[in-house]
Amino acid sequence: MSNYNISIRQFGVHAILVEWPDRVEEAILVDIIGFVHYLRENHLDSTKWELIPVYNSLTLICKDTVLDFDVVKQQLSKWYLEKGEAVVTDRYLWRLPVCYDKEFGIDLEDVSQQLGTTMKNIVASHSNAVYTVYGIGFLPGFMYLGGVPEGLEIPRRPVPRTKVPRGSVGLAGKQTGIYPQDSPGGWHIIGRCSVPMFDIKKENPSFVKVGDRIQFYPISMAEYHLHIIESEVGIYKMEKIRLDG
Repeated sequence: MSNYNISIRQFGVHAILVEWPDRVEEAILVDIIGFVHYLRENHLDSTKWELIPVYNSLTLICKDTVLDFDVVKQQLSKWYLEKGEAVVTDRYLWRLPVCYDKEFGIDLEDVSQQLGTTMKNIVASHSNAVYTVYGIGFLPGFMYLGGVPEGLEIPRRPVPRTKVPRGSVGLAGKQTGIYPQDSPGGWHIIGRCSVPMFDIKKENPSFVKVGDRIQFYPISMAEYHLHIIESEVGIYKMEKIRLDG
């Protein structure tokens, strides 16, 4: 059994913040998700508690109750030691289509110049990698994806844009992600995904979960527009593969 040195601190009167070692590491993320699963199955009612895992922390929120921090801290410490090996179920690899056409990849040429490579190599490297979903936030359905190849690491844009179109695929530092709606943003835009990442009309508006994996694959402009139509009429078939463990 492998446990980490975790810290537990108060996060307002309705929340607790549990923190793991301050590094981006999939083993840590798996341990956090396993702890969430254990808490859900054994101790914390999902109708009362909201659990938010991200990178190396877990936020627990109980909006209807002012928490007794000392009591909850003691319980969480005990439960963490009792949880055993992290059990992570229902994880998927999602294959998402991206059109890297320069009409959508408005920073693709600039990124290639900054990184000293070709646009073709950027597309190949970005679509060959498999990314881990380390967090969902900033916007509903915005995935923070870790696992960017070293050759694609690039600082954020010095001046953010006031509007980045929905579906835009960006690069920033060691991360990549998809803007689920029009919004300001400072990431370098290299393409556009044809799959809606957040749909409030659905029972699960965001189909991806923290701990899932993502792989992009290139599509043409014609395929992009076809996918948009298929999504609007509800016949687009998402590609996903169940992960073991």
